[in-house]
Amino acid sequence: MNTQGNPVSRTRKRLLAAVASVAVAGAVGFGAVASGTVPVLAQAVAVETQAQAPGFADIVERVSPAVVSVQVKASFAPAAERGGDFFTGPEGFEDLPDDHPLKRFFREFPGDRDQDRGRRFERRGGRGQARPMAQGSGFFISEDGYLVTNNHVVQGGSELVVVMDNGDELDAKLIGTDPRTDLAVLKVEENGRKFTYVEFADDGKVRVGDWVVAVGNPFGLGGTVTAGIVSARGRDIGAGPYDDFIQIDAAVNRGNSGGPAFNLKGEVVGINTAIFSPSGGNVGIAFAIPASTAKLVVDELIKDGSVSRGWLGVQIQPVTDEIGESLGLADAKGALVSEAQPDGPAKAAGIVAGDVITKVDGKDVASPRELARLIGGIEPGKTVEVTLWRNGKNEAVKLELGELPGEQQQAALDPQAPAGETETGTLADLGLTVTTADDGKGLVVTDVAPDSDAAARGILPGDVITSVNSAEVNGAADVSKAMQEAAKAGRKSVLVQVMRDDANLFVALPVAAS
Repeated sequence: MNTQGNPVSRTRKRLLAAVASVAVAGAVGFGAVASGTVPVLAQAVAVETQAQAPGFADIVERVSPAVVSVQVKASFAPAAERGGDFFTGPEGFEDLPDDHPLKRFFREFPGDRDQDRGRRFERRGGRGQARPMAQGSGFFISEDGYLVTNNHVVQGGSELVVVMDNGDELDAKLIGTDPRTDLAVLKVEENGRKFTYVEFADDGKVRVGDWVVAVGNPFGLGGTVTAGIVSARGRDIGAGPYDDFIQIDAAVNRGNSGGPAFNLKGEVVGINTAIFSPSGGNVGIAFAIPASTAKLVVDELIKDGSVSRGWLGVQIQPVTDEIGESLGLADAKGALVSEAQPDGPAKAAGIVAGDVITKVDGKDVASPRELARLIGGIEPGKTVEVTLWRNGKNEAVKLELGELPGEQQQAALDPQAPAGETETGTLADLGLTVTTADDGKGLVVTDVAPDSDAAARGILPGDVITSVNSAEVNGAADVSKAMQEAAKAGRKSVLVQVMRDDANLFVALPVAAS
């Protein structure tokens, strides 16, 4: 049959061609083909698996039996021994005037109206009894009942009780505490019972952005789980010389202290110990003691009941950019010695104020905090090599570390120093007015111009300038000379040693102003 002239056949062919064009356009993503046709949208790519946030149920189920609530109780005397109670009136009650408000109150509410209530009160607070004082969190680290919490949770308590995930209440004894890192170890002994425990992670592998799960006892609720990420590493919050906190944004509140923060393997990466909170509640900034720090301290507490740390015997301060430049350091790193303490290992080894400690046993010292951690992690009595930056070059000294005293030793000056002649001078470009010290050693700052470089860097009237760039200062001319020498050497600032309140302080002052 001849179809070339058939209008129906021709129309059918055109329709088939149009459909084919639409199919091709849809495949390459065009929204429409030719004028006069219906727009065709590009087909979405099929996704076989959808991305979703990780679930924590498996981890929580596995680690929760190892996490406990820690209840701390303190003993107190019965109400009668404290001079009366709420129901019978305080000691001396009968001596009050008849119209006294307190006497009218106790007359209207005599003790015999609520004998049972009074007895209940005494049962909770009688001699040999204890009442709740604090509560926090903790977790088992061994099958035989050793557990970890914060020192500030158990401090001052007379009785310790841990509440298990299943509700069991068990007595615990204190093995040891370390206030400097805010850690404590407890022990539960329950007729050979074996406890579920968790292990410490290698927190050196923890990265900012990693997931963490916090389990603890906020507000005494017990068994509460929150999740978040690691927000930062190496936080210094001013809690002590060993600050090196992991910052997390998991919700942490009062009562979470001493509880663990887990990684997705169920390992403890940190111990929740502090929060930043203007209001007292969670604002998403919490701080955890790193697992590496906790493990070292916990092992020593279990072994000896206390922690002994190496002691160098120096007062130190950071090396700022200006201080580093004034000393000729390539980088503003290290710990600047402001004073070597009397009878300390550093002083015996010849370390003096103005030295910058850059290494300990070959390990770089980036900051005073790093130096404190390095020295604190070495056993007392061990010999170490300390690398110093002194007079523009590196020097190494060997010394035997002492044991960190219970309280920091403070250096003191002799108050009976002989008086000497007084010389007054003005270091006008620096904004300082000075006078010779009574003992002839150093210059006493008598006035500081408010808008001067010295004022901007914190120098105050009453400060004593004792040296400039490690050269002793006995007059204003000595300061000027030291600045001129620094300028000739191409330095922009000089390092000024200042004595304030029997303590040394170093300040970098610009040479250009001299």
